Amino acid sequence: MAIGREAEREEVASIMRRLYIRELTTSSGGNVSLRCGDVILITPSGTDKGEMIADEIGAVTLDGKSLIPGLKLSIETEMHLEVFRNRPDVSGIVHAHPVTASAFTALDAEIDTRLTAETWHVLGVPVRAPYALMGTEELARVVGQAVRKGNAVIMENHGVLTVGDTLFQAFDRMEVLEAAARMTWIAATMGCSRPLSETRIRELEEIYGRRDNKRTPAKY
Repeated sequence: MAIGREAEREEVASIMRRLYIRELTTSSGGNVSLRCGDVILITPSGTDKGEMIADEIGAVTLDGKSLIPGLKLSIETEMHLEVFRNRPDVSGIVHAHPVTASAFTALDAEIDTRLTAETWHVLGVPVRAPYALMGTEELARVVGQAVRKGNAVIMENHGVLTVGDTLFQAFDRMEVLEAAARMTWIAATMGCSRPLSETRIRELEEIYGRRDNKRTPAKY
């Protein structure tokens, strides 16, 4: 079935390839989606993510109807749809398993986004979503609830998810989140870290705008 949107499908495939090249996910892990009006373009299941092409990108309605019969959608399609339902402002979603950030999904520790001005400005405070089995409606529900609180979600014992006004912004937030996780790890091993003070955070917010999520980590 021809659905058009060749440029947008290539964008989704390109971001997926880029995630793999940047070692932010594995050849079989992660998924990417893009809202195009009433159609959601999403990466498929069971395909090499490092060599993904536009013709492999699926299309689905917001209520879950596949528009390309025969193409196996991602097992996390319902999670992506639930995020879009909860965040009408979001156009792009990236779910991946970057090593350092994913390690924090299994730790009783937070990724410190106050170590640099960029990480705070781009991410605010990542939100935690409780564990739920991958590919299930329960996972879709808890992630959909979590993303109401922020643009980066730490999925317990699973991976991470970022959203954006554009797909590139969601990808950028994924890269920054992994960088923040690495910095948190490095700072913890070296000790004596100096995170941004409240005064410096207020200065950032006055010039560049306030974050749209809370300053303290949220758990559900």
